[in-house]
Amino acid sequence: MRFASSAPSRLRRLWLTENCCLTRTVGLGKDKQKPFNHLLAARNARSEHIRPMAESVYIESSVISYLAARPSRDVVIAARQAITETWWRNRRAEFELYISALVEQEIVRGDPEAAERRLKAVEKIPLVATSPEAQSLAEDLLVQGAVPANSEEDALHIGIAVAAGIDFLLTWNFKHINNAHTKAAITAVVEAHGFVCPMLCSPEELGAEI
Repeated sequence: MRFASSAPSRLRRLWLTENCCLTRTVGLGKDKQKPFNHLLAARNARSEHIRPMAESVYIESSVISYLAARPSRDVVIAARQAITETWWRNRRAEFELYISALVEQEIVRGDPEAAERRLKAVEKIPLVATSPEAQSLAEDLLVQGAVPANSEEDALHIGIAVAAGIDFLLTWNFKHINNAHTKAAITAVVEAHGFVCPMLCSPEELGAEI
């Protein structure tokens, strides 16, 4: 078992910054912050409460990255881009989609133009809050070794989705979240906390067809 002694403090920093303005992103000067203003206004107007309607899906950052990226020449990446685009076009209307402030913090990193494409893709998707329960669960996922000690953000994505009662966590993160070994370990920790684990899956596994 691998213990993450620094994980709680790092997770707390993520939790405390979830409502910070997106213009704090590293590398964006004042002149490049302005295009995000209209997206911020839309973000602030969204509800943080889950509505009991269709099955719910938490969209993890890797899905948005594949959706908004320029076409790749890499065969694997190109296939994932095509699957993501197909799911987004044909299947997303069947679900209630949600993201978190953590997703927004991740997708604004890097090139400003690419960041704005990613933000544009999620501007109408409501947010779920990062609750104390989500933070506590994320910490235990790290302490129990269900998620690697240096993957605090991955653990927090899971914690947020679990605490919000989400049905599916959609991700292309096969390394730390969506593989046979980690899914079993994650589910065990989640159930030990008295929650039901969302289905951890890729867009392909959630019905995308190309």
